[in-house]
This record gives sequence, C-alpha cells and structure tokens, in this order.
Amino acid sequence: MSSGLDTQPSATAFDLEDLVAQAWRGYIRVPHFQRDFRWGRQDVARLFDSIAKGYPVGSLLLWVRPAPKQIVRLGELEIKAPEVDRSFWVVDGQQRVTSLANALHPDGGRDPRFALAYDLRSSQFTTYSTQNDPWVIPLHVLFDLQGVLKWFSRNPEISDQLEAATSVTKSLRQFKVPAYLVNQDDEAVLRDIFDRMNNYGKRLSRAEIFSALFAGPEHGAAERLDIGLIAEHVNESFGFGVIDDDTVLRAILARRGPDPAREIRSEFSDEIRRGFVEFPGEDRDAAYQAGEEALRRSVDFLQNVAGVPHFTFLTYRYLLVVLCRFFAHFPDPGVRNLQLLRRWYWRTTVAGPEIFKGSFTNAMRVLCSRVRQGDLAGSVQRLLEPVDRLDQPLPDLARFRTNEAVGKMALCAMWSLQPRSPRTGQPYERPQLTEVLTERPTAADSLRYVISRRSVPAMYRLWAANRVIVPNDVESVDEITGRLAQRPIDLDEQTWEGVLASHGISSEMSQFLVSGDSVQFLQSRQDLLNEVFRDFLQKMAEWGFENTPPLADLIIEESEEGTE
Repeated sequence: MSSGLDTQPSATAFDLEDLVAQAWRGYIRVPHFQRDFRWGRQDVARLFDSIAKGYPVGSLLLWVRPAPKQIVRLGELEIKAPEVDRSFWVVDGQQRVTSLANALHPDGGRDPRFALAYDLRSSQFTTYSTQNDPWVIPLHVLFDLQGVLKWFSRNPEISDQLEAATSVTKSLRQFKVPAYLVNQDDEAVLRDIFDRMNNYGKRLSRAEIFSALFAGPEHGAAERLDIGLIAEHVNESFGFGVIDDDTVLRAILARRGPDPAREIRSEFSDEIRRGFVEFPGEDRDAAYQAGEEALRRSVDFLQNVAGVPHFTFLTYRYLLVVLCRFFAHFPDPGVRNLQLLRRWYWRTTVAGPEIFKGSFTNAMRVLCSRVRQGDLAGSVQRLLEPVDRLDQPLPDLARFRTNEAVGKMALCAMWSLQPRSPRTGQPYERPQLTEVLTERPTAADSLRYVISRRSVPAMYRLWAANRVIVPNDVESVDEITGRLAQRPIDLDEQTWEGVLASHGISSEMSQFLVSGDSVQFLQSRQDLLNEVFRDFLQKMAEWGFENTPPLADLIIEESEEGTE
C-alpha cells in the first residue's frame, strides 16, 4: 500500500513548441511500465485537428525526477538523451506526447501513423504523400516557420495561401498544453496513480495494467522480459503471429494457478493471494520466463501436432491458455498423451464454449482447473471427459468468415491439404503465411476469391467454396481465376492435378471455371470441401476411439507386502 504523495502536484502549461523541443532533446522520458503506443493515424490526426481549432486536449501528468544518460526510444524517434537532474517522466499523456514529438519531426514520418500533412484546400490534417502537391504541406514543415516560407518560395502558385498556412503554424507552436508536475521519490506511488487513472474513462487492458504494476525498477528495464517481448520472441521463433498481450498474460497466470481471470494486484504476494499458490516465492521475472517457455511448447504443439499453423487460424484463444497451463506442468507428456491432447483440442473446438454453460472466461477457468500438478494422466482424462461424445454435428461451411470459429476450423482443414502455388507448383510454407499475415487480425489476407464476389449469386457468396489459400499478395482475384482454369506450360499434367487437389479442386471443376459455369464450380467444390473438412476433423478429433492413457500409466506397481 502506497503512502501517498509527499507534496501536492503543481500546475503549469507548456507551449507546444517548448514541449516537443524538450522531447527531442531527451528531457521527456516514458517510464518502462507504460511503453506501448496504442494510437492509430486517425487518433494522431484528430489530436492535431483539436489543437488547430483551439480545443482542449487534456492535461499531462509528469513525474519530475533525475534521468540517466541513455538512448530514448519515443515512437519512431531514437534520441541520445543526456544525464539530467530534472526530467519529465510521463505518467499520463504518453499517447499525446509521443504523437506530438513524432508527427512534428522529419524522422517521425517513417512510421505511417505519424506521416501527416495539412491540406490547404480542405483545411484538414491528412496522410502525407510523397507526391509533389504544393497544397499539401508536411506537418514537420508546417511546424517550422522558416520551412513554411521556403515551401512557399518553391511553390509561388499558392502564394495567396501563405497567411492561412502561417496562421496554422502559429496555432500549433503557441498552443498551451496543461500539465501537473509531481515530485515524488517513491515509484510505487506513481504506479498507484497510473493504475487509478486508467480505471476511469477509456480503460487500459488487463495486460497493460499488470505490466505497469509489476514492471520492476526503472534501472535495467531495457533488458527485462515483458509481455510484449514474450509475444515477439514466440513469433520470431515459430512464425505463429503476434499473440495479443491479454492472452499472453492469461497464459502466465494459468501456469501459476487454475484461475487465469483472478485478481492480479496481489499476484506475487503469496501471503495475501487467494487460493493455493503453486509456485511459492516465485518472482515476476521467473514467472515471465517460465510462462514464455510454456507458451513456446503450446505453439509447437499447435503447429506440429494439432495442425494450427498461425495465430489467426486459432479458433478460440482461451484454448491456448489452457494448453499453456498443461505444458507448464507437463513439458514432455509423451506421444500418446500428445495424441489425446490433440483429440481434446479439436473436440473442444468443434463443441464450442457453450458446453461449459457460460462465457469464454468460464470455459477457460473450468478447463484450467482440470489440469492438476503432478497428475499427467488424470489431467488429460479430465480435459477429455466433457467432450467425449459421438453426436457432435459437423459445422456448416455455407457461412465462411475468417473471424468466426467455423471459418478458422475450415482454414486449418484447407491448410492440411498443403496448398501449392498455381504458378510454380511448389507448396506454400509457413513463413509465407507468416509474412502476409503480419499484424493482421484475421487470416483474410492469405486468401483469394476464386470468382469475383460480384459475379456470384448472393446465396453462394459466403460459401467456403469460393476461397483458396494463396499467401501471396500479388495474386488478384482475376489472376487466381485464370491460373486455376489453365495449366501453366512449364508444369506437367500430373503436377498440375496435384496443384488443383491441394486446393480441393478437381480437373472437372477447373473446366467449370473455363466455361464460366460459376454455380456448378461452387456447388461441386463445396461438396468436396465438406468431405475434406469432415475427414480432417475425424483425423484430429478421432471420435469413437477409446481415450486409453499410455500403457505406462496403467501399470500399478505392487507393494512389497503384496509380493510373494
């Protein structure tokens, strides 16, 4: 419990010109417990529109304290900051300060979120383009009065707009940004303020608050593992895509206890944390390291055993959390248990969270509670028990959306065919999938329509039959239609049939494309994909098979009293 502020915050106001100059010189720092920048380009543009109109943009809360000599990363800017006795650490207002410092600096535009300009025709802030349009002034030029004058000297045809441009320049440079300055040595007090401020209005995510509460001291922060770095490490190692911070946090919590949705503020205080503590005395760094290892084993299982190549193909994120708890306690469960775990994953995926009579959170809690320390066979059997059924209906592929569970299941089935390039005949590899899906929320960018949606009757438009996995961003819809309808001259007939089969297309279906019979193509391919889907799910879920534990787990050693 923090004791509160030693002195009341003092109120001040910075001219915007002075504020960004302080940032560029390294006098403004961002505490490591809130490093992530969350705004998009539209948020940054709205900030500048408010400033130009004289609207209030909210107060900053700055922590006044010394700062060491270091390289400061502020958005796209890398600043050689000196050691100073008095610097400003941003407790509240990081999105605004980072946006201002980057959008008004020539180097900030390397990040498209900060590449803004002012359009004199519309009097609006817009995306900066490299096209030579004298009416559209880059923001970093507009902010510099000398730069504005040079711009107009090079573009005399817009000289009548000089007064309008310099008026905006003056509005920007002289805009007053209110701030509260806090002088406080106790870092815990600042974290407490950060936590409370972000529980009002637009709240931070649970992972962001957790990261702030358990960030550790400022010293050594750059080398310390955090939630974002865990996600980056896993993606770099497996090409699985960047797992969202909240899922990573739940994975870390699930490893340490059966309720990943528990209260987080007492996580590393064994004496006050509720429930049984599975790893007593473990600190934050050890928990993060072990959580990353469990996440790695879980992703390896998904890709190489369960047939889920990428995070965007993962039907339900909560299942990854349960897997992390399992692999944290049983890092090497053996071949048979991996097979049973694959059955569990796919049976649970098809059944959906509804069988647990509640939300995703409740399903996650129930399943995590079935994984118990020191009981490998029992944990696997308890996971399988609620989904050990034979009457699960096959999901309907008539509604295929990449952000829905059925669509993601279908994607895994389509990927299991090992789709091949219709140009080269070579199979697509996971790295190609990873590249095209970088920072994408769904797998949509890895797919192409076989036939333009405008040419497809409405009743067929959501069918899976009109989509193929082609992780190559240069293939348009028209190109795909042509490529699947005609064999390239450098591919023999056998290879070409293999290419078509890898996309769930027969030679007969290809002829439907040639003749333009889109309905017949879609109906035929939908029937085939339903077979592929059914076979894939049966192979993975193995309904009807006995869930017998490994033989070694069935052998009960006789006690000495029972031996003769």
